[in-house]
Amino acid sequence: MSERRALVVGATGLTGRNAAEHLARSGWEVTGVSRKQGMDADGVRSLSADITDPASIAEVAQEVRASHVFYCTWSRQETEAGNIEVNGAMLRNVLEATGATGTLEHVGLVTGLKHYLGPFEAYAQNPAEPPFHETQPRLEYDNFYYTQEDILWDAAERFGFGWTVHRPHTVIGYTLGNAMNMGVTLAVYGALARETGIPFVFPGSPEQYDGTTDITDARLLAEHLVWAATTPEAANEAYNVTNGDTFHWREMWEAVAAGLGVEPAPYPGHPTPLEDRMGDAAAIWRRIAAREGLVEPDIDRLVSWWHTDSDLGRTVETHAAMAKSRAAGFTRLQDSRASFLDLFDRLRAEKVVPEEVDQG
Repeated sequence: MSERRALVVGATGLTGRNAAEHLARSGWEVTGVSRKQGMDADGVRSLSADITDPASIAEVAQEVRASHVFYCTWSRQETEAGNIEVNGAMLRNVLEATGATGTLEHVGLVTGLKHYLGPFEAYAQNPAEPPFHETQPRLEYDNFYYTQEDILWDAAERFGFGWTVHRPHTVIGYTLGNAMNMGVTLAVYGALARETGIPFVFPGSPEQYDGTTDITDARLLAEHLVWAATTPEAANEAYNVTNGDTFHWREMWEAVAAGLGVEPAPYPGHPTPLEDRMGDAAAIWRRIAAREGLVEPDIDRLVSWWHTDSDLGRTVETHAAMAKSRAAGFTRLQDSRASFLDLFDRLRAEKVVPEEVDQG
């Protein structure tokens, strides 16, 4: 039996799935926990638990007796006060349960760049100046990421485990049924554009179209989580986690379009939000899925129009410095163009989106 027993919380999500798969490939004993369905991944044991219920997660914690916890989930609420209450309670329940086993050595908490941009209620209104650095002070807004950090630090002191906080930008990678998955959303958008002839136009703001930005490949984030959990010099710190390159969407949009087999439309100079344009998409997708034999006919389990609009509609530049990770020894880089193209290839191979069809 492996000496390293990982409990991945949120294992069916984008970050959790990729972390669990990477841990399993690296020889760890891995248990993935989620509230609903289990995950289908080689080497990953799947358990169900409701982490809003202390007794439910305590039962799992005693069974697994994890040495390492990777916390990769959140629950969206209507207000930031609700986010703080619910997401704070979920993390607290996990840490109390796993800390009480006496086996816990390390917790990796995944948050994100809203640490620097602000919560949804005040998103990008008074953000930090990019590139974002981990030493920048917290913003003057309530933010459930800040609450989670405080809960983590308190539990680490009481139970004696090490910790790291990981702040990715928009995460690109493979999973289904995730509410924050721009890569899959864009792949579905491309398939709809091929099917219906709607223009495949960049839906976001001029600032995002022409400004500097970055993304985070879920595979790289998984490597970063494991690196931090197994590198003593990295312990008890917060880290930005991005691919290590930057780009402009005016160029990346052409690469994304080519990867999806669709012509990029001219940018109109203003946002054209997907959520406003996709009212008929569900019925069209059911038709495509039936004809092409796709695995998921319910478009709502694939796309996040609202979240992609939020990412691409920012009116500020958004990119993060990776110098702190580099100095601590994490030197992995990922080409962002390849992050999209690799994902599109896998989505076609898994029959999530249709193969490219020559429309000429």
